[in-house]
Amino acid sequence: MHIIFVASEAAPLAKTGGLADVVGSLPGEMIKMGHEVRVIMPYYRRQIDGRSIPIRHLADMRVWMDGAERLVPLHEAEINGLSFLLVEQDELYDRPHLYGPPGGEFPDNPLRFGLLCRATLAAAIDVIGPVDVFHCHDWQAGLLPLLLNEQYRHFPALAKTATVLTIHNLAYQGVFGADWIGRLGLPSHFFHPDGIEFHGYINCMKAGILAADGITTVSPHYAEEILTPEYGCQLEGFLASQAHKLSGIVNGLDTSQWDPITDKALAAPFQAGKMAGKAACKAILQQRLKLEADANAPLLAVISRLAEQKGVDLLTNNISGWMDAGHQLAVLGTGAPYFEKALHELADKYAGRFAFHAGFDESLARQIYAGSDMFLMPSRFEPCGLGQLIAMRYGSIPVVRATGGLYDTVADYGASPSAATGFSFESATPEALAACVASATDIFVNKKPTWKRLQGRAMRRDSSWHASATRYAELYEELARASV
Repeated sequence: MHIIFVASEAAPLAKTGGLADVVGSLPGEMIKMGHEVRVIMPYYRRQIDGRSIPIRHLADMRVWMDGAERLVPLHEAEINGLSFLLVEQDELYDRPHLYGPPGGEFPDNPLRFGLLCRATLAAAIDVIGPVDVFHCHDWQAGLLPLLLNEQYRHFPALAKTATVLTIHNLAYQGVFGADWIGRLGLPSHFFHPDGIEFHGYINCMKAGILAADGITTVSPHYAEEILTPEYGCQLEGFLASQAHKLSGIVNGLDTSQWDPITDKALAAPFQAGKMAGKAACKAILQQRLKLEADANAPLLAVISRLAEQKGVDLLTNNISGWMDAGHQLAVLGTGAPYFEKALHELADKYAGRFAFHAGFDESLARQIYAGSDMFLMPSRFEPCGLGQLIAMRYGSIPVVRATGGLYDTVADYGASPSAATGFSFESATPEALAACVASATDIFVNKKPTWKRLQGRAMRRDSSWHASATRYAELYEELARASV
């Protein structure tokens, strides 16, 4: 099959979060299965040009947007056998940030990603030929299925094309003023509550949900959660009307990139059953973060965006108690200024026990995964999460809230000790997190053989893309057959 992934970011070219990891790694697994796969995304010149990746010009396209015909060059970069098609429009994409300044968004984001959708359709018509499936990711690609159905079906290259929309995080929906209907050339007869209208605005995620042939989320449990008022972000009723085409497929990892045997960022390699290297990694991490050299102290870790969604307040409410109990803590992340301030103050207060690094450092992140004993993810909601998958690969036992993909991927010790890969708790409260960490540390301190077996199961868990890619391929083929 010929499959085009349409997304606003993709690793390794441009990344702000897990979306880029998925779009950068899932296509590679599809290619191994024999499919022809390309990724199309904006040409973020400032983020891409410094990477020494050869880029070749493919074609110049004409795309009508915002009352004018635009010349839109299309380029290609090939990385590890995967073709990335880059839509050039420097006026829109050559900026310091992908979506907006910190804490905000660019006011012309509807134009930036509406153009991406139309340029993708133009590329299929004029450059790359017939497409079996467009796999659209999040609201930035949400307009494509609607535009395809309403304005592009008469082109032979798109007459039989199926569409899939993956919702990575329903909290971000692409809601903009109704004046964008005309500027984007959207069919105005869909501007009603059962269409793309949302409290007087247009909603790009709704457009995709409405028009796509299939809808997926990044874990089965999150697919259930978004049908409820607690997690549906005011779209639960609309999603319920489209639930017949909704499914959840859990994310995977590029396990060749996340492997403690070959990871060059680590002080020593290790694997399940041969864990001496992990002890060395812990010692080096403590040294780098200026934590006390103590092999027996439970070293807890967090690598996260610092936001309410991630349960950072549950974390900060527990730090003093953990320090008093003799634990150590390493936090890497950036986000809300008030969380950063609180963490800096606590790190100063508990120097030698707690280290906070504001920002992101991939080498340090890998060392934290490898050197920590436990990895905390107390998220209020988590569509899938990749941190817990990486942590398990590196023998850092996840302690998570049982929500979304965390529920699907971490087998709880309390429910089944013999099959467990981590610990989970239900209530989004500091007390519930504290109790779960206490249960985990009790095993770590007092039941070493049990802890080693727990680590072994976590590290041997298959977190690769193979099973999920197989499920996606089945979905693509099912939808492609239905569109013939």
